[in-house]
Amino acid sequence: MTDPPELTHFVGGLPRMVDVSSKAVTARTATAEAWVRLPPAARAALENSTNPKGDPLTVARLAGLAGSKKTSDLIMLCHPIPVTGADVQVTLEEGGVHIVATVRTTAPTGVEMEALTAASVAALNVYDMLKAASKAIEITGLRLLSKTGGKSGDYQANEY
Repeated sequence: MTDPPELTHFVGGLPRMVDVSSKAVTARTATAEAWVRLPPAARAALENSTNPKGDPLTVARLAGLAGSKKTSDLIMLCHPIPVTGADVQVTLEEGGVHIVATVRTTAPTGVEMEALTAASVAALNVYDMLKAASKAIEITGLRLLSKTGGKSGDYQANEY
């Protein structure tokens, strides 16, 4: 049996921000996804949208992009890093609204949290834009799809 992985955000049981000052600055990318499951009323509202707030999918996309840059304000032990590129795709599919967020940086730490935050914020904005049609909207399937770069190497999620 192998030892459990070290949780780097805790020392002696106390939380800490990991010191990344000695880590190499490298190119890093992360992609995350989320799903927004829509009851029939919410889907109909989206497909026939005349929402005074704007197009829900466009608003969600922009919100996700903004969220990627605000991650360290929301995740307590996350480093503020330069987001050198971000893309958030928000598409209406058979299963609901599918969100895929990719974030890039050149930094001494990864962008997994930025990609996950972008997908989360985009999903929350879809909910906000459509909640008048149904409160039964569900946000599901938030996960890291892939990452590249850094000491821990590349990661690719399994298909569901």
